[in-house]
Amino acid sequence: MLRLYDHIDLRVPDLPAAEPFYRILLPALGFTREQDVEGWLQFESEDGTQFFGITESLSHRANENRIAFHAVEKAEVDRLAAIARDAGALHIEGPMDYEKNYYATFFEDPCGNRFEVCYRT
Repeated sequence: MLRLYDHIDLRVPDLPAAEPFYRILLPALGFTREQDVEGWLQFESEDGTQFFGITESLSHRANENRIAFHAVEKAEVDRLAAIARDAGALHIEGPMDYEKNYYATFFEDPCGNRFEVCYRT
């Protein structure tokens, strides 16, 4: 199957403040291999085909954009919601059924960047 994306580059206004959150969340999402990239906190997938990088941009302001991750079952949404909460996620909503065949949780990182984990049947 053709890959749908290669990587995500995310900005935060304070990388040291956001780093503990991402060190917990990213491996739980499947980005398990940490890479040493100057100025970045970067994790890649086990097979190295995708990565998620976070870097500091002092002028960054969170906006209404959201990054959503697919879960293979409702239990995975529940598991990742608990991990996000324990890691310090803000404004957590769900997990719950939002509409027919759509189960999700929404949350923000400590800097206000928005995320979602969803399961669709």
